[in-house]
Amino acid sequence: MRRRDITRKTVWITGASSGIGRAIASQIASDDVCLIVSSRRTEALEQVAQDVAVRNSECIVAPLDFSRVDQAIQDANSIVAEHGPIDIAIHAAGISQKGEVRHNALQVYRDVMEVNYFGLVAVVKSVLPGMLDRGHGSIVGISSLAGKIGSSNRSGYSASKFAVCGFMDCLRSEVAPHGIHCLTVCPGYVKTDIAHNALNADGSRRQQSTSHIDGGMQPEKCAKRIVQAIHKQRDEIIIAEGINRWGPLANRLFPQLLRRFLIGRNI
Repeated sequence: MRRRDITRKTVWITGASSGIGRAIASQIASDDVCLIVSSRRTEALEQVAQDVAVRNSECIVAPLDFSRVDQAIQDANSIVAEHGPIDIAIHAAGISQKGEVRHNALQVYRDVMEVNYFGLVAVVKSVLPGMLDRGHGSIVGISSLAGKIGSSNRSGYSASKFAVCGFMDCLRSEVAPHGIHCLTVCPGYVKTDIAHNALNADGSRRQQSTSHIDGGMQPEKCAKRIVQAIHKQRDEIIIAEGINRWGPLANRLFPQLLRRFLIGRNI
């Protein structure tokens, strides 16, 4: 498979202030790129920019809040107009949720979908016209193993990540003939703050992690796999360790058995 050279390309990463997004920014800076980093936290982005500068890549801080997606679409268009054209767009911004369907407030589902799914749509809508005009580009959507397999207490999060997978599949089918690459990333447990910042059933912040996340893969390792997949122009990758990496395969081969295994399990 042909390896893509991304040297001196313009790369836009959302959710870049922490977790996987920040790790991707650090990893990809080694390729001598122009980075645009976005999230709600300007101070954290400034620190990312300093870290990137050490690796001799240019870094532009462009704050963006996907919790208000209508405004985010306007802001994303402004970012592209000012700093584009964008060669690689990576939507790593995300929020999780923990709670049973019967208890979850409807607003929790909306809040999670706004950031995880509609945020991706906003980014794609802003960068796609320029990519189509130039006949090249890469779009990366960060889904999850929860976007392949559903489990208890994560209906909002899992639904949003299933939506990411479906959207990316459709987008890939449309734009591949125009030379545009689409990569869907499905990580398992990665040691980030996502569980700590997850929404409870009432919309409040959980403010505590889980043993699965605390024992998960380091974000730097996950980011390295993602950057390699961009270089190799992969369509979709599963990034997980141990038995979790076989979950999607088990779901295809033994769906009923896996469903029985997951009943009542709080993961």
